[in-house]
Amino acid sequence: MARATLIGFSAVAMWALLALLTDTSGAVPPFLLSAITFTIGTCVGLFARLFMPAADGAAKIPRQVWVIGIAGLFGYHFFYFTALRNAPAVEASLIAYLWPLLIVLGSALMPGERLAWNHVAGALLGLAGTVLIVTKGGGLAFDARYAFGYAMAGVCAVLWSSYSLLSRRFPSVPTSIVTWFCAATAALSLVCHLLLEETVLPNGAGQWLAVLGLGLMPVGAAFYAWDIGVKRGNIQVLGAASYAAPLLSTLVLIAAGFAEPSWRILAACVLITGGAALAAKSLFLRKRATSEANA
Repeated sequence: MARATLIGFSAVAMWALLALLTDTSGAVPPFLLSAITFTIGTCVGLFARLFMPAADGAAKIPRQVWVIGIAGLFGYHFFYFTALRNAPAVEASLIAYLWPLLIVLGSALMPGERLAWNHVAGALLGLAGTVLIVTKGGGLAFDARYAFGYAMAGVCAVLWSSYSLLSRRFPSVPTSIVTWFCAATAALSLVCHLLLEETVLPNGAGQWLAVLGLGLMPVGAAFYAWDIGVKRGNIQVLGAASYAAPLLSTLVLIAAGFAEPSWRILAACVLITGGAALAAKSLFLRKRATSEANA
């Protein structure tokens, strides 16, 4: 379980590159960028199949798995882009980033799972740290004019948390199925692009490399790693630790010279790291007890 949890957290680390690579990719419209990067993400899955044990071709994938996977990957991005078009980015992003908290709380409904106080407290500390990062230490101003955009951001949070929790109900479904979720998301994103956007391609090698990086990691390998984490790892710990993504993203932007360090970054570090450690307390204690028993 600990190994799968770490693999799942590697997805969070890769998502930390999302802001930097997206900013570097130029003025490519969102759905076109999604179509290109998820196509690359599909290729990541096809390549990984060369090194993974072959899935049982006779095993039938339940129909609801396809619905859950495509709704999770494509649905999240569709509603997130819609939210950003209809509400201020700060408030929309914060609402959308309620999904780790929803994962922690929703895990109590999963078979064999038990929600403890430290999981909830850890997730809330992570949320507090995320508020500092997203708001940049300023206040929030929820305006009724943007109610539709806020609602779309809320749908994002519900979709991704539901995808993560429901995926856990199908541990026997191989992670390779994510390849086809990425392919479907790429195709649907292309349709949305053709209907809603003007085509603007990356300009120059630097922007194309940024798009390639997006497809290989945050919009590629990250989804395969996340699938392993939510199916076989400690989902409460993984949910609480997911609040590290905006913090790590900010640290990456600082290292790249796109942002300046400040007191709120330090405070967010303390809150998010402390929250993740608190949520993982039971996992650490279990591992220690196992080590002592084997000694």
